[in-house]
Amino acid sequence: MGPILVVAEILDGSVRKASLVALGCAAQVAKEAGTHFDVLCIGEGAGEAASALSGFGAKRVFVTEIAGGYVCERYLPTVTHLVKQEGHEFVVATATTYGKDLLSRCAANLKAGLASDVTDVRLADGSLTFERPMYAGNVFGTLSLSTTVKVATLRQSEFGEATPQDSSSELVTLPPQDAPLAARVHFMGLEQVTSDRPELTDADVVIAGGRALKSSDNFKEILEPLADLLGGAIGASRAACDAGYATVDMQVGQTGKVVAPKLYVAVGISGAIQHLAGMKGSKVIVAVNKDKEAPIVQVADYVLAEDLFSAIPALTDALKNAS
Repeated sequence: MGPILVVAEILDGSVRKASLVALGCAAQVAKEAGTHFDVLCIGEGAGEAASALSGFGAKRVFVTEIAGGYVCERYLPTVTHLVKQEGHEFVVATATTYGKDLLSRCAANLKAGLASDVTDVRLADGSLTFERPMYAGNVFGTLSLSTTVKVATLRQSEFGEATPQDSSSELVTLPPQDAPLAARVHFMGLEQVTSDRPELTDADVVIAGGRALKSSDNFKEILEPLADLLGGAIGASRAACDAGYATVDMQVGQTGKVVAPKLYVAVGISGAIQHLAGMKGSKVIVAVNKDKEAPIVQVADYVLAEDLFSAIPALTDALKNAS
């Protein structure tokens, strides 16, 4: 098996935490295959981000500065050029919006097979196999790719993050390649939701609410004090988002964000199959739901079968007193 390339995701000159998952996977596969892995930092602030990644075991960290926000058409020629130039046979990134957008186009340009939203990568007899969820996570399929170059995006919640090594990678400046299609696409701006709370996909604690909360005011008055006390992020079911109680960036589930915190508290969430697909990898699941037959109860480690409007304030007060 040939070398591996990790395409890192950069935001405001810093590497997104999600990219450490791809680094961890690449390091493990490279070790088992007896090969090495490289990292590509591409975008505005790539140089600063590359320095932060030089101690994670990569042989080389390639640096391509491209001013302005992310536009796939600007990044794509450089990624595919690097893969062809260095002979990378496995290209990997995390299955964020960025990773899914860029690597699917990369696979098409390289005429390579693509495994998306992967939950496990195995190496047997020199060949890679990938496991990925289907039918909202009720079935897991194992697939192999017959192309020389293989491309994959990894589900963040299913892989461990890379840890710093006692090594320093070689930093290599890689000029951006000509991107004629980029002239047709203009970056208008990035509307980023900012919060004092942790990012939903990175948080150790997630307090999620469902439609049973009945209003956006209840989301704030009932869930926020508990989330603030535990230093957690706030999530929501699709039903709550569709009802306007929470914004779409808070949605957890098959069509929202996939999370795997140390503690997931589901408040007034029935646990439809689509929601479970986005959170059942959580280490400890607590369900607060007066319906003892709700699907969320079947996957929860702890269940509080009480009315959420009295149970959550009481729990918050009890935790305050205990602390």
